[in-house]
Amino acid sequence: MNLFGSAAELAERLRGTGYLAGDGLATVGYLALALHRPLLLEGEPGTGKTSLAAAIAEALDLQLIRLQCYEGIDATQALYDWDFPRQILHLRTVEATSSDPAVEEVEKSLFDERFLLARPVLRALRESPAVLLIDEIDRADDEFEAFLLEVLSTYEVTIPELGTITAETPPIVVLTSNRTREVHDALKRRCLYHWIDHPGLAREVEIVRTRLPEVSHRLAEQVARSVQRMRELDLLKPPGVAETLDWARALGALGTEILDVETAAVTLGAVLKYREDTDRVRESLDRLLAS
Repeated sequence: MNLFGSAAELAERLRGTGYLAGDGLATVGYLALALHRPLLLEGEPGTGKTSLAAAIAEALDLQLIRLQCYEGIDATQALYDWDFPRQILHLRTVEATSSDPAVEEVEKSLFDERFLLARPVLRALRESPAVLLIDEIDRADDEFEAFLLEVLSTYEVTIPELGTITAETPPIVVLTSNRTREVHDALKRRCLYHWIDHPGLAREVEIVRTRLPEVSHRLAEQVARSVQRMRELDLLKPPGVAETLDWARALGALGTEILDVETAAVTLGAVLKYREDTDRVRESLDRLLAS
C-alpha cells in the first residue's frame, strides 16, 4: 500500500482531494496509518469527519467501504447474511433434478460462497487494502461496540459454515462520533483519537475557495463570517462546514456576487435546518452580515 512519508505529505495529498487538514489532524491521521491503528474522530456534525475517510481513500486510490451505524444495528448487518431466496431456489432445483439427493451434501451446498451476502466489515476484511468508515458509532449500542472491538483487535471473523476469514492487509479504519453518547473506553483505547472542531475564519474561507473555486473570495469570506457568527447564537443545530459549502454553492448557483440581507434571508434553508433557527437568524441578519 502506498502510504505517506510524513504528516506534511498526508496533509498535502489530502489538500489535493480538496480536504484541508490542520497540523493536529494531519499528524494523528499519519500516525494511524503508520501504526495501523483505527482513527476515532469526534466533533459536531458537519465538521468534516466523514469527509476525511473519503479523502484518505481518494488520496491512496483505495475503495471506501462505509458502515452507517444506527440504533439496533447488530453483527449481522455489519458482517454477513445468507441470500435466503436464492438458497430456496437452489434447494428446489436440487429436488427437481435429483431423485435421491444426499441430505448432507444438499445442506453443505446451501451455505456455499455464492449465497453469502458480505456486509461492510466482512467486505473490508476480504477486499483490503481499503478504507473502512464506521460512521456515527455513537448511535450503536454497547454490544455492537464490543463486537467491533473484537474485530478491530484481530482483523478476522469466523463464519461457522465457511471458517475464519482474516484480512491479508488490515483495512484503514476511521470511526466517527457526534458524541450523542460516550463511546466506551475499551474501544477508545484501541484507537487513536482526535476532536475536530469548527475551523477558524481564515481556514473556513480557504475551504470554501478550495472546494468551490468558482465562488469569489469576497463572497466566500462573507458566507464564512456569517456562519461563524451563527455558531455564536443559541441555535438548535449550529451549521457546520458542510452547511457553509452548501450555502456558498447555492449562492453561486444564483449568481450572487455580494451577500446582502435580502438574498441571505431567502437562502437560509441551505444553511439552517430548523424553523426556530431560521427565525432567530433572520432577526439578526443585519449584524451577521456586518463587515
